[in-house]
Amino acid sequence: MPTIPLIIDTDTAQDDCIAILAGLLDPVADLRAITMVAGNVGFEQQVANAHLTLNVAGRLGTVPIHRGCTQPLLRHWESAEDVHGDGSGGLSIPSDSLVEADEHAVQALLRLTAEAPGELSIVAIGPLTNLAAAIVLDRGFASRVKTLVIMGGSNNARGNITASAEFNFYVDPEAAQVVLQAGFGDLRIVPWAPLTLSDATFPRADYDRLGALGTPLAGFYHRMCAATIDYDESVGIDGSTHPDSLSVAVLLHPELVTAESGYRVDVETASELNRGMSVMAWEKFDLPVNAQVIEAVDGAAFYEYLGGILATPTTPNLPVSGLSS
Repeated sequence: MPTIPLIIDTDTAQDDCIAILAGLLDPVADLRAITMVAGNVGFEQQVANAHLTLNVAGRLGTVPIHRGCTQPLLRHWESAEDVHGDGSGGLSIPSDSLVEADEHAVQALLRLTAEAPGELSIVAIGPLTNLAAAIVLDRGFASRVKTLVIMGGSNNARGNITASAEFNFYVDPEAAQVVLQAGFGDLRIVPWAPLTLSDATFPRADYDRLGALGTPLAGFYHRMCAATIDYDESVGIDGSTHPDSLSVAVLLHPELVTAESGYRVDVETASELNRGMSVMAWEKFDLPVNAQVIEAVDGAAFYEYLGGILATPTTPNLPVSGLSS
């Protein structure tokens, strides 16, 4: 079976962890590295959450974790801890033997793509600081990436951190704009709204069904996503939201996509009122297209896909405190 080599650039919490599981356990995935960027929760907690995820999959130490940019390019870091808590679901593993790669995430992105130009894909599910820094250091970086999938923005719809902005673009709008202007040959965007809210949100009963599959991964999923589904429901979203795992899934299984179009996508960097807003101009405006924006996916098939990942039997490398056996 042909495999798809990829890097996941992440601010590991909640659905980021499920995205990593897909990258680890999908038979067509060849996960080469996890690169960490400042985003959802405190940086040290994000790194711990990445180790925790590898561990529950029985893959601790098999995929390098690279620490990356701990602050946005120009802004002060802002977190989503009000949504995710610490992003661990209260789970933990012994930390005395955990190690990360010595190489900085940005240098890893440059090296790995230089070693296999045109072969590696990147799924970016946090703020785009690491990718923007890689572009600044080496303008040839974009041309070496096979496919870049970005979870970010909203397609002419509401945001999730402000009325107009999605979190990843809001945290580092300058980085997002650098990436969007860099000339990636195959750039695909998984937006928060309307796509995630319509096709990648699992109502409570479906969320509970996945959590009851009887594997360590299912228990992990149910704990990791508990704080977020509670928050989502408190703000009128009917279920657990999964844009990050969807981003990995559409790279590995493009047949999940049922509608997409080319857009000119830019991110607002000058206005504090609309900071991080993604402006997605469709064909009417006759602007040069820089991204394919996914407009619809087969939500039922995506749910079944994640169910298959979570049903995979695994043996955690280290005992997980707080995880039911």
